[in-house]
Amino acid sequence: MAPPPLLLPGERLEHYHALRQAIFADLAPRSAIEWLLAIDVAELPWEIQRILRHKLLETYRHKAVEAALRRIDMVGIDPDFENRAEYYTQQNALSWRTDPIAATEIEARLAAYGFDQDAVTTGAYVQAREVLVLFEGLLNAAQTKRTLLLREIRHQRFLGGSMRGPR
Repeated sequence: MAPPPLLLPGERLEHYHALRQAIFADLAPRSAIEWLLAIDVAELPWEIQRILRHKLLETYRHKAVEAALRRIDMVGIDPDFENRAEYYTQQNALSWRTDPIAATEIEARLAAYGFDQDAVTTGAYVQAREVLVLFEGLLNAAQTKRTLLLREIRHQRFLGGSMRGPR
């Protein structure tokens, strides 16, 4: 019933299947509606995590390219021209992000100074590390809340009652 997930670089299909199976085991869906809900519950955290990680790394990759360009271009700049040179460095990093031709030229220039794609990616991960940890913590907190909710649902199923308490 569920389409296969789209994976970003570094994601593993086994992790998605393990997450989905754990959710299905917790929910133990009985009807078609419950199965559709279970699929949604399984896919939502995966998609949120993918989107956040992708956008975050895209942003920090841009910053890593900018930092590498700054290390190349700002060496020996007269202090009177630092602000202007910084502006052009930021514009070059923006061009790298938006213009494929400029990106090819900038990547070749970075490579000539020892900044290959692995170095840029490592720089992006280093800069994004704190935010990635924050997102991971939020996702773990959501997982804990989901687990508590599922326990309550199972408890209510076992009792055969509604989830409403006395008013």
